[in-house]
Amino acid sequence: MKYSNPIIAGFHPDPSICRAGEDYYLVTSSFEYFPGVPIFHSRDLVNWEQIGNCLTRKSQLELTKAGPSGGIYAPTIRYNGGRFYMITTNVTGGGNFFVWTDNPEDEWSEPIWIDHNGGIDPSLFFDDDGKVYYTGTASSDSKSGIYQFQIDIENGKKLTQTKFIWGGTGGTCPEGPHLYKINGIYYLIISEGGTEHGHMITAARSNSPFGPFEPCPRNPILTNRSLPTAVKAVGHADLIQAHDGSWWTVCLGIRPVSYPQRHHLGRETFLAPVKWDTDGWPVMGNNGTIDLEMEAEGLQAVKWEEKSIRDDFDSLDLNNSWNFLRNPYENDWSLSERPGSITLKGSCVTLGDVDSPAFIGRRQEHFNVEISTILDFEPLENNEEAGLTVFLNNKHHYDIAITRLENKKCVILRRRIGSLWKVENCITCDEGAIILGVKATPLKYVFTFKEKDKEIVNIGEGESCYLSTEVGGAFTGVYIGLYATGNGKNSTSTAYFDWFDYIPSKDQGV
Repeated sequence: MKYSNPIIAGFHPDPSICRAGEDYYLVTSSFEYFPGVPIFHSRDLVNWEQIGNCLTRKSQLELTKAGPSGGIYAPTIRYNGGRFYMITTNVTGGGNFFVWTDNPEDEWSEPIWIDHNGGIDPSLFFDDDGKVYYTGTASSDSKSGIYQFQIDIENGKKLTQTKFIWGGTGGTCPEGPHLYKINGIYYLIISEGGTEHGHMITAARSNSPFGPFEPCPRNPILTNRSLPTAVKAVGHADLIQAHDGSWWTVCLGIRPVSYPQRHHLGRETFLAPVKWDTDGWPVMGNNGTIDLEMEAEGLQAVKWEEKSIRDDFDSLDLNNSWNFLRNPYENDWSLSERPGSITLKGSCVTLGDVDSPAFIGRRQEHFNVEISTILDFEPLENNEEAGLTVFLNNKHHYDIAITRLENKKCVILRRRIGSLWKVENCITCDEGAIILGVKATPLKYVFTFKEKDKEIVNIGEGESCYLSTEVGGAFTGVYIGLYATGNGKNSTSTAYFDWFDYIPSKDQGV
């Protein structure tokens, strides 16, 4: 079988996977976006469909004024005894917790908080003797690395003292641990080197879940560091044995597109086959590396129905691809006020605030894609604004918007890069709905608008590199968002978005 990486493109980092029979489920980090922890379903490990989110209620996920790249870090999903468990960390408040469900497409439970202070990247391991272990990352004055204790899975209470079990091989930031029991041996898989170009996956094993752990003599077992490949920063792996007996790993990676190398789609989810050597150690990918195109003996392909390129907002529920920025304010949006449209009512909150603007967004998952929306918005007062944003975080975004300046309705293009921002262009326009558009290529975004019965107007462009992690400093990736704001006060005008198109190019060459 030949397949393409990433298997889940765009901002989908820190993947974790489990199997229930012949069905596979995968979750990724979501940081400051709500709902949190997207969950995907597959039957062949290559083709995935998002079936929902694990954290859909504010009682599960408090993100009020979570900073950029705050919120939810590195979840782990596990299936045991007919029940699914997802454990994660809300670094903004609360710490480590897990939720559970008997059906991953339904609502998940309220959080069960772990009786443990500090640490990130929690994982659960269900041993065959019924014991359950919490394995996570923590730092102390003397040791940074992987810590573990036994818990009561009913209430999250600690049943043993916390024990340091492995510090890795000497790389920075030993993190992202997962514990497995394979053929009677306990294997510990972690990441080292930081989630950057030095990222790598290392392994150790022991006869006891608490160690001592013997490191693999071939560590790192998967990394693309120092290689001239299109895939960089490979790390944060989770092992899975398929129902046909084959072994695989999911991991994160990035695809930089410019020199110096910068990536703006975020950390994405990749897949690599796993073999076992004669000494019982895992061999990941192509002898320890991973590529965009991979060859492996795979499962029979099971493809899902292709996503529609247009969202008409005809349902009373947003589809799974949409997110809010932090917990939304209920009065800021509606799918029922004007049926067939999403209504956004601008508040005093702007895209530049660490708060919850009137905003819905979806991840940019393709380098080459055309995006457009039709916006019916008649600003009555100066500085009322609604439009389309290419958004990394509150200090790095490009916006094409309808607004009123000097008592004239106009379309503007604004770019914000750190503390610098500028309205690049301002063109007056007539009353009536306007189509706003963005054409993305690997290196830039081109912004356009079209009034009824008029030609398309190119209003400007912006480089993708200024919305990259290397510039913006985010753990996330670019979102394409619809938004409205009164720029410091509640807007008197309402924005109606009748449809939204996301049309990837067939050619995704970089």
